[in-house]
Order: sequence, then C-alpha cells, then structure tokens
Amino acid sequence: MGGSAGLESPTAVTGSAIGSNYAQTYRLGYKERTLLLAAGAIAGIASAFNAPIAGIMFAFEILLTGVVFTDFIPLVVAAVCGSLFSRILLQEDVLFRFYTRESFNYRNVPYYLILGIVTGIYARYFVIISQKVEHYLKKLSLSRLRKAMLGGAILSLLCVLFPPLFGEGYDTVKASTNGNTQAIIENSFFRYFEIKDWTIILFLLLVCLLKAFATSFTILSGGNRGNFAPSLFAGGTVGYIFALVCQQIVFTDIPVTNLVLVVMAGAMSGVLYAPLTAIFLIAESSLGYDLFIPLMIASVISYLIAKWFSPISPELKSMADQGKIFTDKHDRNILFALHSEDFIDYNSQVINENISITEMFELFKKSNKNIFAVIDDKRTLRGMFSIDDIRRYLFGDHDVPKNIGQIMKAPAAVIHKEDKPLEILQVFDDTGFWNLPVVGEHNRFIGFISKSSILMGYRQLLKRVLRIVFKRKKITKLVKQ
Repeated sequence: MGGSAGLESPTAVTGSAIGSNYAQTYRLGYKERTLLLAAGAIAGIASAFNAPIAGIMFAFEILLTGVVFTDFIPLVVAAVCGSLFSRILLQEDVLFRFYTRESFNYRNVPYYLILGIVTGIYARYFVIISQKVEHYLKKLSLSRLRKAMLGGAILSLLCVLFPPLFGEGYDTVKASTNGNTQAIIENSFFRYFEIKDWTIILFLLLVCLLKAFATSFTILSGGNRGNFAPSLFAGGTVGYIFALVCQQIVFTDIPVTNLVLVVMAGAMSGVLYAPLTAIFLIAESSLGYDLFIPLMIASVISYLIAKWFSPISPELKSMADQGKIFTDKHDRNILFALHSEDFIDYNSQVINENISITEMFELFKKSNKNIFAVIDDKRTLRGMFSIDDIRRYLFGDHDVPKNIGQIMKAPAAVIHKEDKPLEILQVFDDTGFWNLPVVGEHNRFIGFISKSSILMGYRQLLKRVLRIVFKRKKITKLVKQ
C-alpha cells in the first residue's frame, strides 16, 4: 500500500515465529528454540534475496551470540532450503539483481574510500532522523489509530511529491543503474521542468534526505516493515548521485553500477550494524564476488563511523541496557542473566531504634549476623552498624553509649530491589563496601545484599556456561575423529 520500507523484516519475523512455535510445540530447550528462531529468519532472508550466505551472516551478526561449530549446521540447512525454494517458485525473479556491472579495477579504490565515509555519515543521519521521529510520535501521545492516520497522511504527501519514496524503491535503483533517468522522475512534478543532469541530482538528493522521514513514519506509526530495503535503496541512490556528480565535474569513466552496489552495502552496514550481511547480500544478489574488496572497504568504513557514534545499534541499545538482549560483552551478558532477588538476605538482623543498649547487646549475643540494620516502628531504615562497631564496647575499651544513635551509621548507599546486578556491583565498587541495605518504597528495609554473593552467583553461572561449551567442543572433537 505504499509503505516506504521493506518486506524482508516481516519475512524474517514470520520465519522466526515458525521456528519458535515448532520449538515450543515439541518442548525443546532454550538453545534449540533460539537456533530454530534464527533458522526461520535465515530461510526468510535467503528466499527473499536468493542469498543464503547473507542470511547466515544476518543471524550471526544480529540474532545470535556465542555460536559454536555445531550450531552452524542447522543454520546452513535453513539457508539452503530458503534459497532453493526461492529458485523453484520464483524462477530467479528475486527482489533485485544487477547484470550491467563492471569488473573491479583497483584504480577506482579512491572512489570507494570516499563513498565509505559519505555512506557512514548518511547512515548516521538516517538513524538520527528515525530517533527524532520516534521521539516526536511518543511526545504526541496519540492513539494507535490516530498515529497511523498521521503517519499515513505524511507518507502520502511525500510519495506524491517524490514517487520513488513509494514502496521499497528497488525499481528506482534498477532504473538508475540502467541509465533510465527518465523513469525516475516521470511520475513526479519535476517532469514539468527541463530535465538535465543537475535536475536529476537535485531530485535524488531530496529523495535521499526524505527517505529517512518516509521510512521512519512508515514503521513508527504502525507499519509492519523494516529498515532492510530502505537502507539498500538509500545507499543505491547515494551511490548514483555520487556517480552523476563525478561525471559532471570531470570523471566520465567511472563504474556507475559498481558504485551503486558498493554504497548499498555501506548504507546497510551503517544502519543495521551488520557489515558481513551487507557484503554477502550484495555480492550474492549481483553475482559480484569480484567486488568483495570495494564492498568490504565501504561497509567497514561505514560500520566504524556508526560504531564511533554509538557502540550498540540505536535500535537495540535500550533493550541491551535493560538486559533483554545480549551484546558482545560476555561478562555483562552473564550478569544480566542473574536476578538481584536471589542474593538478598531477607533474614537480616534488624534492631529497633527505640530499644536500650542493654537489650541491643543481648540481641547481639544471640545473633549469628555480622551486620545489623536499625529501623523504626514502620520498618523504615535509619542506619546500620557492624560487629566491629560494637566490639570495643563489649570488652570495656570505651564507655558504653547511651543510645543506638551513637553507634549506628548512615549507609554509604542503598540498593533498590529492582536494581540490576551490574548496577549493584558498580555501587559496591564506588563505595568500597561489601554489604549494603536493600530498601523498597518509602525507604522500608528489605534485607542486606553482599558483593560476595553476587560474585559467587556469577562464578557458578560461568562454570555452567563453560561446562556446556567444553561438552560441545568434546562432542565436536569426537565427531571429527
């Protein structure tokens, strides 16, 4: 219906859902369910582009972490099946394919270096616009229906003014590489002007700038699509603009189609943070395996520029911060798998602030705890003290204080029940303490949590993870023998 985004993401999501449902139906474990989910996504990508290797790279870069050799086999099977069915059913009529490209010439490497930088900057612009649109729509606090109406109205206006924004845009990229510039603007108001090269450049430049808005409103206002196709379309358009500018200046003998293909990979790499997927997708779709060097140059430069601005993909950063997804920082991943509630000592020793010193000493003699929380009648935390704080009074080295207030101390920090283990460890490091109180609403005391208990839980989980890895490596070794 004109959504300015691609169908590849829904295809991958649908494949993932099929894999996940299969795993749940047959009560498979977490690891098998994750692999089947990734296999479904791989089959969807491989069938859409007839690019099985790109589908596998997509799973490795975006869906899976810590993949071992034995996990590789089911993913390959899924990719082959997806690509094979695509060939049988579509008869090679895949989303896009380019045959009019030129062979790689090392003399054109400077073009690819420049394009890598340009693409990286454009990919960052694309991401920023998406974040701005998301913030704008959240700020409006509209219902889902009103949000869809607003997004549809804006998208309709953009598509009327710039028809290439309608749908995925692959036809526009094909027309560019085939030199059919008339087809690019024939349905726009620009056809009423005298068509010159600079007219085409201006038109495509506006399309590139507005593509980020069109895609963002399509997805964020309720459209079920993804950034796969928009990044490819935008990259191809940027590459074609660059080629036209070079031709207008002085450089007439440049590989236009090669530039378009390389920038498509670079844009996808910078927007999705998936350089390997971008490289293999373009190489397989265009039969351009001899273009691996320029594809790698542009994709890596674009990826590095994107990583320089944001180490984690902005689309995934909020989920990574919440521990909902894993990153390449394996220590953080293991800590995210721990739960703070498992380390709270709910049987911590508490002392009412109103009791006498004599009563406190009696409680201390009967307790096996080393740290005590001082609370009021409503269980509100007032302070804390340790065995070291009262030992000197027990042995008569100092005068016994008149009340508990002279012994207790304010905690260096308090932990809240909803805090994550990683955040709690950071508090322990900042304060230098090994035991801190945990409080709930209105500063009500819950219990104590110790740094050593979290570290012990981390070690136990790490041992289980390593045991699984060593077991799989052993199985792999036996299979090879």
